[in-house]
Amino acid sequence: MDSDTALVIIDMQMEMQHRIESGRPYVHPDAPATIATLADAFRRNQRPVIHIRHAATDPASPFHPDALRYPPMTCAIDRPDEAVFVKRSSSAFATTRLEAHLRERGITHIHVVGAVAGFCVNSTVRAASDLGFRVTVVRDGVIGFDLPSAGLEARVIFDVTMGLLAADFAEVVESEAVLAGL
Repeated sequence: MDSDTALVIIDMQMEMQHRIESGRPYVHPDAPATIATLADAFRRNQRPVIHIRHAATDPASPFHPDALRYPPMTCAIDRPDEAVFVKRSSSAFATTRLEAHLRERGITHIHVVGAVAGFCVNSTVRAASDLGFRVTVVRDGVIGFDLPSAGLEARVIFDVTMGLLAADFAEVVESEAVLAGL
């Protein structure tokens, strides 16, 4: 793996843990463990680990910085030397300095994991591709939930999202391939 590569962990916050524990249908129950394994491997190989957190301005939102479900899940706790970007949009690029951070450090390839497949992962990957970054989505490190308001199951949303991303925006691989390349 090239030295210009980073791991980007998106929105793995306690709200995701709450959704899981509440029994909401989702894809990849092992994603938190996979993310922790990948983060440890990137760190051991002196590759950057970058954390993205979603912050809402509405005090009633579980993503408000003062909310109990705002902090990161255990798998996504940052270390003192790791960058943390707080976004107020779906894409991690739209309301942060993520692009500048990557360019300043010569990072041209990002491996994306986190939540949620059809929303913030999707928009971040597409934006990264549009900005000229090489993107790899680590499929088993991404969580996808159902969308009851549209009558869509988690697996359907996940598979369609991964298919669309693989068609034109990113390489989609399993974590074993990433770990083997480190």
